[in-house]
Amino acid sequence: MMSRVRIGVDVGGTFTKSVAIDMNTGKIIGKVTVPTSHFSEEGVSAGIVESLIKLIRRENISESDIELISHSTTQAVNALLEGDTTKVGIIGMGVNLEKSDIVKRTNLGNVKLGPNKYMETCYRFLDTSKFLDKEEILQIIKELKEEGAKVIIVSEAYGVDDPSNELYVMERSDLPATAGHELTGIYGLEIRTLTAAINASILLKAIGTAKYVEKAVRQQKISAPITIMKGDGGVTDLNTFKTKPILTVLSGPAASVAGALLHLRILNGIFIEVGGTSTNICIIKNGKPEVKYVTIMDHPTCIKSLDVRVVGIAGGSLVRWSGKKITDVGPRSAHISGLKYSCFAEPQDLEGGQIVTFMPKKGDPIDYIGIEVGAGKRFAITTTCAANALGRIPGNDYAKGNQKSAQLALSILGKRLGMDMEEIASKILEISTTKILQTIRTLMREYRLKDEKFVLIGGGGGASVLVPMLAAKLNCQYRIANNSEVISSIGVCTASIREEREKIINNPSPDEISSFIQEVEKIAISKGALPESISTQSEYINEKSLLRVTVYGNMNLDVGSNDRKEIDDEEAEILACELFGINEGVQRIYDMKDYYIFACEIHKKKLFLKSKKQPVLVLDKYGHVKISVENADIYSGSPLEMKEKIQSLIDDHGLSKDELAPQIHIVDGKRLLDFSGLSSTAHVIKAVTEELDKTVNNQVTLIVKI
Repeated sequence: MMSRVRIGVDVGGTFTKSVAIDMNTGKIIGKVTVPTSHFSEEGVSAGIVESLIKLIRRENISESDIELISHSTTQAVNALLEGDTTKVGIIGMGVNLEKSDIVKRTNLGNVKLGPNKYMETCYRFLDTSKFLDKEEILQIIKELKEEGAKVIIVSEAYGVDDPSNELYVMERSDLPATAGHELTGIYGLEIRTLTAAINASILLKAIGTAKYVEKAVRQQKISAPITIMKGDGGVTDLNTFKTKPILTVLSGPAASVAGALLHLRILNGIFIEVGGTSTNICIIKNGKPEVKYVTIMDHPTCIKSLDVRVVGIAGGSLVRWSGKKITDVGPRSAHISGLKYSCFAEPQDLEGGQIVTFMPKKGDPIDYIGIEVGAGKRFAITTTCAANALGRIPGNDYAKGNQKSAQLALSILGKRLGMDMEEIASKILEISTTKILQTIRTLMREYRLKDEKFVLIGGGGGASVLVPMLAAKLNCQYRIANNSEVISSIGVCTASIREEREKIINNPSPDEISSFIQEVEKIAISKGALPESISTQSEYINEKSLLRVTVYGNMNLDVGSNDRKEIDDEEAEILACELFGINEGVQRIYDMKDYYIFACEIHKKKLFLKSKKQPVLVLDKYGHVKISVENADIYSGSPLEMKEKIQSLIDDHGLSKDELAPQIHIVDGKRLLDFSGLSSTAHVIKAVTEELDKTVNNQVTLIVKI
């Protein structure tokens, strides 16, 4: 069998971690960790290249065996956080009669990114009610350059309907340029302009990163494609990153969620990645992570990413005090301070140590504490030290330290505060988990997880430090992902293609919907998704006249695609029972080669009322959740029979073409199609009928949500 190796590189706030995976077996070949190169001239890309080359050489990986290199990046977030952006020249466009309104919406001024940090812009208006004059455009660009613009954005009122003017101006720019229509298909001139401007402000850095990484990889004689993790959990190619770096905002947290979904079978859960400095939290519902529009420094954008909440508590968080009691934990970490954890020292290194206060970084409060030994040698007291002191870390865990050292460090602190070691350690963990619980409970309310069975999934090097205690407080089960310390790197190199497009269409015809679906599928395929792996969701939001299409697809074959990694009928049934939260009573519906379809009856009694539900679950042959519906009917047969079934369902319910349609999924051989977001009956009938007409399979399955 031909060797197939994928390498994933995740750029974290503290460390950059590379993982090589044998795609034939799903096994990890090797891992490498290097400090994230925030202060290098090449930025974080230097650490990406360093860890990549070190991994290849250490594991003696042949360049010809590498089929894919993929990495996450903090480039976009760091540039925006630090205000390290390029001045943007904005060309607002529209008819002269609406000039005042267009200028108001497109002349952004200097956009605040943080305290004393701004994204600078300069502006010109271009009248598009007359023939576009090339010389006038060149003069405008010249003036913007003279004002210091290094990149150009073009934003025209209603440019999403007809982008020809935006494209015409972009083509005449000798500076890197982007346009509002390239990032979104929705109306909202101001938000579209702001999104394009933020994207443009980090464009030069993205281009530099992409070129540096690509050059370094090619110098190693590696011809494999290079992909970048996006914030929505999918990956995209290098060329897209060079023009749309804003898509990579939150790519690090997205990578860890992608890794968890690939290696753990989750229906409803809360994924918690505990790093060294911060903890990322994301809701997984019906087998998919929740997604929302990104807000950057309080500025709403048109870009969507996983809804990941970040809390400034993690495995390396430092303890703070008033001199008489512990007052807080975090947000600064041992990593930021350059201190070694007490629990990773030898006991003799801590003997005679004294508690000292210090500032982790200039301008921080001076109430952070550590242990000083001898001539200024310091050690940190962290949440990981507290968990080790109490014996809560498993022997083979990444966060396992020296329990005696941890207990000695906590005893030194306890002596100053008149408390014993166990009290001090418990207090540190109590403060830490309380902070994270506040965010978890907020997410549970927002996504209505209160009455659903869910599991906590721990990832990151500090997962065992805090996740078990969080699960106990929530009275729920938890699991720690295998190789949790590199779960993000695993997710980076095994994530699927995810392409989503939105378009404003008033009362779209079924043909327009079908055409838009095909358009997005083609984009996903052009980015590397296998046509037979395509899974499509379509949604029409009436109140916004917004058509949204999301396409998922695998890049090449799935991880561990040989027979040894596929689950058999018995394993699938056990897994379905586990996901449904029952011990028995699951029923496999129909026999399909690539998918397992299960249903069960769940009876609920509330006061004097009884209800019955039939949840439906579709798993692929590797056990990944593909579709989950809480209550549905299932039908299977030939495409013709299913077309007739759809029509009879419509007729039986007396639905007119404009009334709310049933929510329908199609399982068609290797393809999964989700029409549950289409609202009108006419849209659903047309879309489903067209797909059934195209299928080459003799049997298809319909899942109709009740």
